[in-house]
Amino acid sequence: MSLSRAPRRRRSPSGRATLLTAVTAAGVLALASCSSSDGGGSSGNSGGNYVTGKGGISTVERGERREAPKLDGETVDGQTLDTTTLKGKVVVLNVWGSWCPPCRGEAPYFAQVSKELADAGKDVAFVGINTRDNSRQNAGAFEESYGITYPSLYDPDGKLMLRFPKGTLNPQAIPSTIVLDKEGRIAARTLVAINDVQLRSMIDPLLAEQ
Repeated sequence: MSLSRAPRRRRSPSGRATLLTAVTAAGVLALASCSSSDGGGSSGNSGGNYVTGKGGISTVERGERREAPKLDGETVDGQTLDTTTLKGKVVVLNVWGSWCPPCRGEAPYFAQVSKELADAGKDVAFVGINTRDNSRQNAGAFEESYGITYPSLYDPDGKLMLRFPKGTLNPQAIPSTIVLDKEGRIAARTLVAINDVQLRSMIDPLLAEQ
């Protein structure tokens, strides 16, 4: 006497393809950043005169750069800061959140490079933009844990990110890093976590500009 087997269910080719696409997309988003911003701005400047190079770092030629917006307010430690007072220096803006794993991954490199440049007497200012943290305590604990000594504007609602004009290299993800030249113009941007070598590759050419 033979027992009949229930027919084995087979996933259709289209079903397998849909599942694979969904899994792949989710993995890419998880690796790329914690989240996109609410700004919905363009990925480049209005004329498209930027170049995205190795490692996802976009740069703008000197004559095509646009003015960065004024970023001001209270810092995580309760001080006040206005980025327009930093003209004359290369300014590194890093958007981060204590809840964001890629932010935690890149934080030691930012601490290292900011200290190296300060010790060398270079005209570079680092400013963090802490976003979507519900309390200053969490943000402060993050800074202490990773040895971050430069100030971070406290921006829980992401309003400062929205000040970047559409059509500029603006922050669209967390983390994002934007580097301004000595005239306060947007010169470089990346929308993923970076290491010390990549960070220096964004800063050093601007320091060399006369």
